[in-house]
Amino acid sequence: MPRAPLFVSHGSPTLVLDDVPARRALAELFFASGKPAAIVVASAHWTTRAPRVDSSSAPRTIHDFSGFAPELYQMRYPAPGAPQLAARVVDALRAAGFEAELDARGLDHGAWVPLKLAAPLADVPVFQLSLQPHLGAAHHLKLGRALAPLAYDDVLVLGSGSATHNLGELARPDAPPPAWVREFDSWLGATLASGDVEALVDYRRRAPHAARNHPTEEHFFPLLVALGAAGPTPHTRLVHSSFTFGVLSMAAFAFEGQPARKF
Repeated sequence: MPRAPLFVSHGSPTLVLDDVPARRALAELFFASGKPAAIVVASAHWTTRAPRVDSSSAPRTIHDFSGFAPELYQMRYPAPGAPQLAARVVDALRAAGFEAELDARGLDHGAWVPLKLAAPLADVPVFQLSLQPHLGAAHHLKLGRALAPLAYDDVLVLGSGSATHNLGELARPDAPPPAWVREFDSWLGATLASGDVEALVDYRRRAPHAARNHPTEEHFFPLLVALGAAGPTPHTRLVHSSFTFGVLSMAAFAFEGQPARKF
């Protein structure tokens, strides 16, 4: 069976410290499927003009946040990179029409925070793929589809963003989600379950309160990368559902499909 791509909501950097349901769910992420051979992460926190793929052999841990507890800045995630696999990914992206390049960068918190929970030994090679939010939703679905053959090499395509992401309306950590968050989250789950990829690409017009839940789109597009990596007719499985800070859905999904072999 090909490795199913995943989308996770990574929430606040404090997720590695907070005793919340999403933290426990990420700690069990590989319980049923086992660890993958390697992981490529499409994180909301690396955006570039054109696709870039991290070629680091030993990716540095990037603390791309401020104002948090000193303990967070002392954390490291010393997983190895996968330069040869990264080069293969660049070749595949170029073959699909993207202006992709290699770029030694490292792991931002969209990558290392969830992986520190899911693979705490840092023993799985990891590298990142950048997003291009200015190019829209269909671009990111196509980006994921170019990665689909990785599933047959037991490589996990991991989209790391947030099912909802309005930092301007954050509440206390245990606040209940307001109706406008629940309605978007419910629409997202139902639309993924129905397999309506066209509606997901057009979510900005079709989803309730889309702009309020995603004032900017970089945290939504990792979901489309992971969805695309499962091939044209994926089956979506809800992995986790919870909320934190009132307005952050921590939903996680697995996308099971039979992508074409192109590598």
